Amino acid sequence: MPFVTLHQSEGADGQVSSGVFSFGPLELHPREGLASAGGVALHLSVREFGLLVELARNDGRIVRREELYESVWGEALRPGDRTVDVYVRRLRVKLKKVLPDWSFIHTHVGFGYRFAPANQFEAGDAAPNRAF
Repeated sequence: MPFVTLHQSEGADGQVSSGVFSFGPLELHPREGLASAGGVALHLSVREFGLLVELARNDGRIVRREELYESVWGEALRPGDRTVDVYVRRLRVKLKKVLPDWSFIHTHVGFGYRFAPANQFEAGDAAPNRAF
């Protein structure tokens, strides 16, 4: 993906920090717990931010709901629990509000979710007429 970059820095101890993820107009600062979209700070809960970072770390890969839950909530997903789905929905709403022409999280029914940022109109498509 041409618009995805990870800025990493090496600390005094020689360890590479988690860096800053940039996905087009979306920036994630995992160490600081900050996210911005199009230069606007996103107001995310701790869990929403954790979920977004976990998806971003697996950019382009389908991640199972169970795996996401274990990574973000720190325990096994209970049968029938829809928590991940609810939080993905919240993230989509918040991202769409600030970046309406972008999609970031894609559902793969029966498999999980995939983080793959895409500008719906980057290929020269005309923006839809929003006037009625």
